[in-house]
Amino acid sequence: MSFVTPECQATTLSSPFGTIIPLEKKIKGFPKTKPKKILLIAGPTACGKSALSLLLAKLLHGEVISADSMQVYRGMDIGTVKVSQEDQAAVPHHLLDIRHVQEPFNVVDFYYEARQCCESILSRDRVPLVVGGSGFYFRTLIYGPPEGPPPIPDIRHSLEEEMEELGSLKMFEKLKVLDPNYAKTITSNDRHKIIRAMEIVTLTGKSVSEHKWEQIHPLPDFSHHCWFVYKPREILYPLIDARCEQILEAGFLEEVQELEKAGIRTNPSASQAIGYRQALDFLSTSQDEKANNEFVRKFKTASRHYAKRQFTWFRKEPLFRWLDVDRHDLETAAELIAQDFLSTP
Repeated sequence: MSFVTPECQATTLSSPFGTIIPLEKKIKGFPKTKPKKILLIAGPTACGKSALSLLLAKLLHGEVISADSMQVYRGMDIGTVKVSQEDQAAVPHHLLDIRHVQEPFNVVDFYYEARQCCESILSRDRVPLVVGGSGFYFRTLIYGPPEGPPPIPDIRHSLEEEMEELGSLKMFEKLKVLDPNYAKTITSNDRHKIIRAMEIVTLTGKSVSEHKWEQIHPLPDFSHHCWFVYKPREILYPLIDARCEQILEAGFLEEVQELEKAGIRTNPSASQAIGYRQALDFLSTSQDEKANNEFVRKFKTASRHYAKRQFTWFRKEPLFRWLDVDRHDLETAAELIAQDFLSTP
């Protein structure tokens, strides 16, 4: 059996396992893992990460740390497909529901809070499982926060006013001129990232692309075991469309209406999240059938485009091994990953 990278990267990673033997039969008694050893599970939306993480947590005596930038917010449940209360009761989860929807939360916040969670979980002789789809969050956890000046309120306010006056598309076009390489990694809808990039250029005279990560090697205090689980796009994209439909049927618009009352529009990050941005736009229309159809189309398109960007990001991450979970059922995939985690330093 082998691990297969996506079709555009024809590298084959040999499996050390041979025939898969159920973990409970192969290992008598749970072996304590070495300190600082953590497991990172990334993947595109709708590929089954949450279900896989629950299986892994049970196999490895683990606890899950969410690497999802929107699941930190209370009330953003349906649109982020947050794990159920029953699953949270069965397996401890961290960094869920830790912010009010008006409060900011950024990658540096994630870095420090996720590291604290890892240390706490390791102190209990359990395994930290960092699970999510945000490539920026994973990279920051592995290498440390990127360089960049702290925001200056006057400059940030000026850029926000310019964004309101010109709109995100024109600001994005300006960014493409100043930093074409970084602009390729985001979209014209990423208002917060556009403003931050323009802020960095204004304060330093250097593009975001010129700022390096603090470390060019992984931080030494954790041993990172990294997996990118995925399904081929021709299988994944219909699953994404179906999940969008399920989210809508579960009462997503009602959730967004409640979040609007709670002030989500004042949070430039949360209000631009996939699904939420399209829903807020729809709620500002006549909400007739034509507007509803356009809302659903944009929601599905944005979700598929996000998955595409996730594939692109993780192709550039050398520590992540790729595992096609369409070729293996989730139970087998969990066994593969768990046995590899236990058998390597």
